Amino acid sequence: MIAKNMNNFPKLHNALWPGLVGKGPDSEPPIDLDTMLNLTAAASVDGMKFEGVDLFLVDPHTSIDAGEDEIRRLADKIASKGLAVGSLVAPVWPPAGGGSAMGSAEERKQFVSQVSKACRIGAKLRELGVRPSGVVRIDSSCGVSDWAKDPAGNTKLIAQTFREACDAAEGYGERLAAEGEICWGGMQSWKKMVDLLEETGRPKTLGFQADMAHTLLYTLGYNAPEDRLVSEDFAWDEAGLAAGLKKVTAALRPWTIDFHVAQNDATVKGMGSHDKTGRHCQATDPNGKLNIARDAGYWLRGEDGRLTHAMRHICWDGCMFPNEVMMNPRTWNDVLAAMISVRNAHGWSE
Repeated sequence: MIAKNMNNFPKLHNALWPGLVGKGPDSEPPIDLDTMLNLTAAASVDGMKFEGVDLFLVDPHTSIDAGEDEIRRLADKIASKGLAVGSLVAPVWPPAGGGSAMGSAEERKQFVSQVSKACRIGAKLRELGVRPSGVVRIDSSCGVSDWAKDPAGNTKLIAQTFREACDAAEGYGERLAAEGEICWGGMQSWKKMVDLLEETGRPKTLGFQADMAHTLLYTLGYNAPEDRLVSEDFAWDEAGLAAGLKKVTAALRPWTIDFHVAQNDATVKGMGSHDKTGRHCQATDPNGKLNIARDAGYWLRGEDGRLTHAMRHICWDGCMFPNEVMMNPRTWNDVLAAMISVRNAHGWSE
C-alpha cells in the first residue's frame, strides 16, 4: 500500500508517446491518443490519480500543424479527463518532417521549423489554461557514428541549430529541453551532453531533460566508453551505482528542467524504428537496476540534499512496452504507485 502524505508537487504526469514510439509497420500497431488518455485517467492508487499528460506532437496523436480549433478540441478533451498538459515532444527527425541538427542548411531549417511549430502549440495550450508547466523536448536528430566523423565541428553545428531553435522558442515564451540519450550524436554521454549545452550557451532557454532510464546508461559508457563512470567489471553493487549516478547528476542537474521517472534493465536494444538505445522496463520489473524512489532523489535534490523545486511536474516514460502490457490497467496502477513513491520521498506542498 502507498502511504499518503500532504505533498501536492511535483504533479504526476504520464507520457502518451509510448503508444507511438517503437510502433509501426515492422512492429506492433500504434495505440491511439484516446486510448492512452483513457488508460491514464483510469489509473488509481489509494484514491490518487495521474494529474496530467505529456504529449508527442506527431500524427496519429497530435499533428504538428494542428490549427487553433484542433488545439482547442485537444485541450478540452484532456481537461475533460481531469488532466493537465505538461511537456511536449517536437518531431525534429526527418521521417516526421524535421532534419538533422548538424545537417545541410535545409535540414537544419526544417529542424528549427518543427521546434517553432511545437512552441506555437505549447503557447496556445498555455493560453487555453490547460498547460501550467512544461517544456518542449528536442534532441540532435542525428546518429552517433555520423557525429563522430567530426566531433568538434559537428558539436558546434548542432549548437548553432539549437541556438536558432532557442530564438524560435523565446518568441513563444517557451523553454527547450534536450533529452540525453545514447543514440543521439553529440548527446551520447554525460560529458558530451554537458559540452553541447555549454557550447549552445543559452541556459535560460535550453536545459536538459533527464530520463532515469537513459541517464543510467550514461554511467556505463555505451557509445562513449571514454566517458564510462563505473568499472568494466561492474557488478551492480549499490555503492558503485550510487557513485556513478552522483557523478552524472552533479554534472547535469544544474541544467535539468524536465524529469522522466523510469526503470531500466541496463541492456541496449530497439523495437520498431527506434533502435540502438536503452529500453525502459516496467516499474515492477525484477531486472530493473534502479531503486526508483531513491534514485530519483539524485535529480530532484541538490548536493546538499535539499529539494531543488526545479520541476513543477514529473513524467513517467515507458517507451517500447509491448501493446499487451500497455493495454493492461495494472501496468498504469504500478506506474502511478512508483510516481507517488517519488513524490512521497522528494515532493513538497503548496
